Amino acid sequence: MNQQQLMREARKLQEQLAKIQEDLGNETVVGSAGSGAVEVTLNGHGIVQRIKVDPAAVDPEDVGTLEDLLLIAFKDAQAKVAALSQSRMGPLAGGLGIPGL
Repeated sequence: MNQQQLMREARKLQEQLAKIQEDLGNETVVGSAGSGAVEVTLNGHGIVQRIKVDPAAVDPEDVGTLEDLLLIAFKDAQAKVAALSQSRMGPLAGGLGIPGL
């Protein structure tokens, strides 16, 4: 592959990456805890879009449990964002044609 072809491929990959990044911003994932008592919605960039708490999960005498549920739901959503991002961007590494990627 000559340098000109390599530059064309690099530009093409940049365009594909920009499109994937844009698409990720429009997708959402939902992390949950406590059998859905707490849900955290993130967009594909990991930015919080919504938090939903079932009123039954709110106990003024046990705020710690609610805090734990929120943390678990947020971590669940983050893991889903990472998986979504990997699934969208993973195929680009194969398109580079560089050994080892």
